[in-house]
Amino acid sequence: MKKQLFINGEWINSQNYTTLVSPYTGEPITEIPAATAEEVDRAIEAAYQARGIMAKMPAHQRANILENLCRLLEQRSDEAARIIALEAAKPITTAKAEVARTIQTYKFAAEEAKRIHGETLPLDAAPGGEGRVAYTVREPIGVVGAITPFNFPMNLVAHKLGPAIASGNTIVLKPATQTPLSAFFVAELLQEAGLPAGALNVVTGSGGVVGDRIVTDERVSKITFTGSPAVGIGIRNKAGLKRVTLELGSNAAVIVDKGVNIDKIISRCVTGAFAFQGQVCISLQRAYVHEEIYDEFVEKFVAATERLKAGDPLDPATDVSALITPGDVQRSLDWIAEAKQNGAKVATGGTAQGNILLPTVLLDVDPAVKVSCQEVFAPIVLINKVKTVDEAIEQVNDSRYGLQAGIYTENVHTAFDAAERLHVGGVMINDIPTFRVDHMPYGGVKESGFGREGLKYAIEEMTELKLVVFNRN
Repeated sequence: MKKQLFINGEWINSQNYTTLVSPYTGEPITEIPAATAEEVDRAIEAAYQARGIMAKMPAHQRANILENLCRLLEQRSDEAARIIALEAAKPITTAKAEVARTIQTYKFAAEEAKRIHGETLPLDAAPGGEGRVAYTVREPIGVVGAITPFNFPMNLVAHKLGPAIASGNTIVLKPATQTPLSAFFVAELLQEAGLPAGALNVVTGSGGVVGDRIVTDERVSKITFTGSPAVGIGIRNKAGLKRVTLELGSNAAVIVDKGVNIDKIISRCVTGAFAFQGQVCISLQRAYVHEEIYDEFVEKFVAATERLKAGDPLDPATDVSALITPGDVQRSLDWIAEAKQNGAKVATGGTAQGNILLPTVLLDVDPAVKVSCQEVFAPIVLINKVKTVDEAIEQVNDSRYGLQAGIYTENVHTAFDAAERLHVGGVMINDIPTFRVDHMPYGGVKESGFGREGLKYAIEEMTELKLVVFNRN
């Protein structure tokens, strides 16, 4: 059955369609609309016209819509997880965890809708301010253009929609080409939850048509994007004076200091490296391990990796399934080959079974090769030996990215030193860089982007601060 565009509260057939195929089997799933420029304009206009309704909606009503959405998602959570597994090849157990997180994200959004506030200012702190009272309020910015990636097709959509609805904005959403079904599903539930027509519009299609139209249209006041640095930089260049939030990925690293209990952290590190085939912005890609425990760490990490089961994403026993496209499989194999040519050793993996790249561990990797200095977005992790934590910090910081990093250490002084010196958006002490809960501030530095997600922090970026001054003289 063909899917439809969601514009102004209605499901509309597009003029053009493309075939959505399963990353795991390569078989067709359904037909997806490829929106024309005119259809995107209709979606933007619907959001623009509805912005007044959303701006005037009381906070309790916005919160109630989001609470209704949580209830509906809970009722249909198995269906939601199956959609994710089907379109993204995310193992079903991991997909269920994403749905649970999505519900939490919308719950946080509902709560934050009720506590958007300003402050009073003592104007008499400055000469000439006597007899005046001032306060600030936060007002919705208007139309939010949201462009989301494939890797968390439900929860990263929630990180755009949740704060936008909570703060009284309207949205035009372009989901990833490979994973639009999750977005259509949530649009259906939001309509049932009571969201007014036009407050959310979902348009699918190419970045050149849909994405560019959203980014450049003057009726759109803010762009929030999660994806690759190349696309993000292009968006920033085209957006003009629009407010922009960019989350652009990373080659996240963990440092393992001497004296750490390796048995305690191996399972956590393997999960961080290979969950959803490593297709996570903060997936553990680089590990820098102190030479005193390096051999033991490698041995136990490789053994745990080889116990992972690769296969059908709909099988609850599957740990690792297909990469999002065959092209990503080939790219990953090419990057592994480049690393080997430059002296790296393959401790395990390094081959593909169909569209599944087997979990791969590389040792002695040259920091200049792609698997180290670029975002691999595949089940590949490198483990390199270091003599000191200082050396490891230098290696972590020697990157164009800076989203999150982790360090395992038993020394509190080392922990505080790393927290200060690691040039990233978030430092995880005694945890992997892949840790995230959905209400914390989340974002990076350098080519990992700018701005922060996390409901409270996203709401601040989706609202305008207005100052009001009363002269009582």
